[in-house]
Amino acid sequence: MRAAVVSLVALASLGAARADPVPQSGDVWYQDAGKALVARKAVKPNTKSARNVILFVGDGMDPTTVTAARILDGQSRGQSGEENLLAFEKLPFLAMAKTYNTNAQVPDSAGTMSAMMTGVKTKAGVLSITDAASHGDCAGSLAAKAATIGELAEQAGLATGVVTTTRLTHATPAAVYAHAPNRDWEADSSLPEGAAQLGCTDIARQLIEFPYGDGLEVALGGGRAQFTPAELADPEYPDRKGVRRDNRDLTAEWTKKSNRHRYVWNKAEFEAIDPAQAPRLLGLFETSHMQWEADRGVDPAGEPSLAEMTAKAIDILRQDKDGFFLMVEAGRIDHAHHAGNAARALYDTQALSKAVEAALSKTSAKDTLIIVTADHGHTLSIQGYPARGSNILGLATAIEGAEGGASENGYWLALDKKPYTTLGYANGPGSVFAGEGPATGKKPIGRPAPRQEEAVDVSYRQQSTVPMYSETHGGQDVTIYAVGPRAHLFGGVVEQNYIYHVISDALGLEKRAAKAMTSTRD
Repeated sequence: MRAAVVSLVALASLGAARADPVPQSGDVWYQDAGKALVARKAVKPNTKSARNVILFVGDGMDPTTVTAARILDGQSRGQSGEENLLAFEKLPFLAMAKTYNTNAQVPDSAGTMSAMMTGVKTKAGVLSITDAASHGDCAGSLAAKAATIGELAEQAGLATGVVTTTRLTHATPAAVYAHAPNRDWEADSSLPEGAAQLGCTDIARQLIEFPYGDGLEVALGGGRAQFTPAELADPEYPDRKGVRRDNRDLTAEWTKKSNRHRYVWNKAEFEAIDPAQAPRLLGLFETSHMQWEADRGVDPAGEPSLAEMTAKAIDILRQDKDGFFLMVEAGRIDHAHHAGNAARALYDTQALSKAVEAALSKTSAKDTLIIVTADHGHTLSIQGYPARGSNILGLATAIEGAEGGASENGYWLALDKKPYTTLGYANGPGSVFAGEGPATGKKPIGRPAPRQEEAVDVSYRQQSTVPMYSETHGGQDVTIYAVGPRAHLFGGVVEQNYIYHVISDALGLEKRAAKAMTSTRD
């Protein structure tokens, strides 16, 4: 009798288990993951050709930067932040890109962007030339030019544009339209003696004199000084002047090209441009780089945001019935990292997300391939077991059950009994060892104890380990996010120059450019 009762109980238990084999199925995390699986199954590759391609480059935007910016973006809207997604993180296709240069394990922006624009890897510090030429070798570079997506797109009849928050002549934007054995040859005053006589041209001139197709339709960014003569006072900062020695005002040369060529240097002029008139627009909003997003509101003449420039560029470029190629760079993410200033890097990453969002709203995944990636990484880290929802810019907040060691006032303590920030750098100007050692004769005074109110300030410089005047790049892989025609071709781990080949394939660039050249010869 007892055995029978036990058997009945066992059967009842078995029946309950079969009725609910996954007791956690009512959990919200479980359900959200299930919904994500359903959504992923619904993704269908678009194997058609693309009419347009937009390439977004977050300069220095490695996976750690994306994670930290995702959290900051969510926290700016009152969320805990961790569950948030930036606009480009919602794109359905991803890959990882290896970023090394042919001569560098940890790369620079010139070599990496050249790989994306030409389809071949090359040396650090050179722009859109092959590995056959040496850095700084003018004569050698003339024989080693590699065709860029910008050139091929123009030859194929597409409209082309470049948008950046750096100088338009800086490495990343310059790789779209220029060739140089030294990325620093931004104005004629930067050319070494004899280079001009050999036939090398400064980068600013190459933008204005771009000989392919009918030239660039849109170029927006900073760098007025590279385009104006040394005798000409700047309109925004009268105490500053241009840096050109050839007495050429390239902004005036731009507007003389046709009655459609327009030049603007402040936000009011920018906003007055009517895209429906299909202008050829050159915008130079600073003498050097544009303001960081966190500082844009205090610019004397006003500056458009990255999202506003992206939207305006798309509105102009899509007037061309043949389609367009647009490169958009959030360039100052990199500069903030170099300064050891995580807050400004994250706010500029957030600005990139808004620019991607603007592009998505103005285009269709049916005919526009959008790619978001980075050229290289940095040495930023997220550390210390902070509690979920902790201010990503602040001190690491202690929680029960974590192996964080001792805590005080709600913050984790390091072995020196001092708190530390969640974000830090492996090297940089914020080093706790700066100025110490035999070379200076100074004895270590110990790591300063950061305070929460200073750590969350936008200008706070995160502590780092190895002392450097400028924090360095990192050599880690970076993520590629994509949506639209041929976006499914991104997957796995790829060489960075593979990006060129997907863009060229999606637009049929090489075939279209070759056909156009044949028609011209005929």
